[in-house]
Amino acid sequence: MNKFPMTVEGAEALKTELEFLKSKERPRIINAIADARAHGDLKENAEYHAAREQQGFIEGRIKELEGKLSHAQIIDVSKLPQDGKVVFGVSVHLEHMESGDRVVYKIVGEDESDLKMGKISVSSPIARALIAKFEGDVVKVQAPGGIIEYEIIEVAYK
Repeated sequence: MNKFPMTVEGAEALKTELEFLKSKERPRIINAIADARAHGDLKENAEYHAAREQQGFIEGRIKELEGKLSHAQIIDVSKLPQDGKVVFGVSVHLEHMESGDRVVYKIVGEDESDLKMGKISVSSPIARALIAKFEGDVVKVQAPGGIIEYEIIEVAYK
């Protein structure tokens, strides 16, 4: 299977969630199942069925997280050459050419993207337009409403 890029912060968030599920949630569900079994007839025991369903969800999430981490290519941008080039993991400060509005986007992996937090997926149209460009370059982004031009004001490697 192919490796996919992930920032150090994204990998740490997944590791934290995985550790929580394994060390806290899994034992809690096992205890809930044991308690429900102690109540007798399992056919009509709603607590038992709910706990089993929750166990299935948690085990599925654990497998998903382990899979993502095993196939992640973790990229630490602080160790890359800081030459003003837009690469995966950097924060890009942009200025809209028409309005003069400024915006900052961090280019991250698919699972890390969150537009409200200013994190855009490396496969998004704007990230694809920015990759391999340099500070001072003007980029054209094909948006649903037409082409938007941005100037790259700064590339931050943090």
